[in-house]
Amino acid sequence: MSAALAASMRERTGRTLTEWVELVHRDGPDPLDQLAVRRWLKQVHGLPQNSQCAVGFAAAESAGWIRPSTDGYTEGLYAGRSPQLRALHDAVVAAALALGQDTEAQGRSTYIPVVRKTQFVAVAPGPRSTLRVGFRYRTTVPDDARLQTAKGFAQATHWLHLPADTDPSDVAASLGDLLAVAYAQNG
Repeated sequence: MSAALAASMRERTGRTLTEWVELVHRDGPDPLDQLAVRRWLKQVHGLPQNSQCAVGFAAAESAGWIRPSTDGYTEGLYAGRSPQLRALHDAVVAAALALGQDTEAQGRSTYIPVVRKTQFVAVAPGPRSTLRVGFRYRTTVPDDARLQTAKGFAQATHWLHLPADTDPSDVAASLGDLLAVAYAQNG
């Protein structure tokens, strides 16, 4: 997606990715503060979210930042958190990845998405020592009392929260149908 954004950046924004990066370095906030850069790009220049992210990453990389691996992002999410949440996280991601060869876990600073053609599940620490699992349903929403309408979480339309004492070995069976429907609707 980043390559496609970079290729169409001038057409969509009036500047190439390189020109945006130069502008950030010349007039913007610290390029290593990606949140500040994205905020500045939105408020001062009106850039849409995907363009903000592409410019923010490129500016940070040009200033020496090295993007963490998916495991690196995951480690950051669970640093200081209950080890059981990390085990649950790994079980949810493994169950989602097992749905097909066309799935990939990606790294984000606040959640880990699993993507097919588009993101179909997102996993992150939740409130009160729970694991938040967000699902992206485009048509039919499974009938499951645990599902709630998601509120601004990682493109998810619905979510549920797994308690920290959930047995990771039960995750695939417990969430399998919910994951399969999201997978099917995002391919």
